[in-house]
This record gives sequence, structure tokens and C-alpha cells, in this order.
Amino acid sequence: MASTLRIASRVLPRVSASFSKSAIIPTRVLNSPLSRRQFSKTAVPFELVRRYTKDHEWVEVDTETKIATMGITDHAQKALGEIVYVDLPEIGLEVDQDGSLGSVESVKAASDILSPVSGTVTEVNEALRDAPKIVNDSPEDDGWVAKLDVDEVGLEQLNDLMDANAYAQATNE
Repeated sequence: MASTLRIASRVLPRVSASFSKSAIIPTRVLNSPLSRRQFSKTAVPFELVRRYTKDHEWVEVDTETKIATMGITDHAQKALGEIVYVDLPEIGLEVDQDGSLGSVESVKAASDILSPVSGTVTEVNEALRDAPKIVNDSPEDDGWVAKLDVDEVGLEQLNDLMDANAYAQATNE
């Protein structure tokens, strides 16, 4: 064990020295997220922006790739009760802000899923077809409904939505 530690202590300084300013790899590798364009020295680190609607949907947009992941909020799934079916949108569907993406049905009620931003559906959460209860277990993580490719208009629509604090106040949580 002691010999392993001595070897590691001799190797590690040499490895970390390769992350100098003269190295090809930026020095920021070890302490902050990198965008794909970081190596070109023109990039800005990506940002994930999460917003909420008054109709209890959430959206999280990666500002670099312009991919928006969306679903229903924890507040909505609690109000609906046990989710038994999720009607997912078709891939390629172009939807406007507040346009219908599908629906969610529970033992108590059914509700439309409205798009928080305009965009084109690029992916749906296929796991929800066989296990709609995922929405109850993890509505704002594993229970996402669809991913949309958004343009500049969709990014601007984020300004009309609530941040986490405003949504919490609106729902009194």
C-alpha cells in the first residue's frame, strides 16, 4: 500500500503539470464546465435555464444546443394523483407556445400537456408508454415528456415564464 502511494505521488505532479497554459487542453478543464467550442477559445459555457408555466409545465433549455426538455411539474402530478397513461406527441410535430403536445391521464382526471415554448419535437420519453408512474415518482427529472428543438423565438419565450421562486409563490409551496 505504501509503495502504491509513493508511485501515485510521483506520477500525479507530472500529470497535473500537463494542464499548463502551454498545453493544448485549456486550464479550465478541471474547474468548470466546457462547451464543445471551448477549444476554439470563442465559446461561452452552456447554461441550463429552467422555467415554469401557469399551467404547471416545466421546461429546461440548454442555451448552447437549443434543446428544450419539458414535462409536468411536481405540483401538477400531486393534483392529478396516480398517473395511468401519458399520450406522447409525434416526433417532428411543430408546436407553438401553449399548443397541445399530448395529455396525461390519472385515476382522478385527464389533462392536456401544453408546450411552454415553440419548437419541433425531436424526442419523446418512450419509458412513459410502459411506465407512466415515472411521472409521479420523478416528474421534473426522469418523468420528462418531450424534447424540443427551439429557435430564437422559443428562447425569447422563456422570458414570459416563471423562475422557480415565482412558481413556488404562485402555487404557495
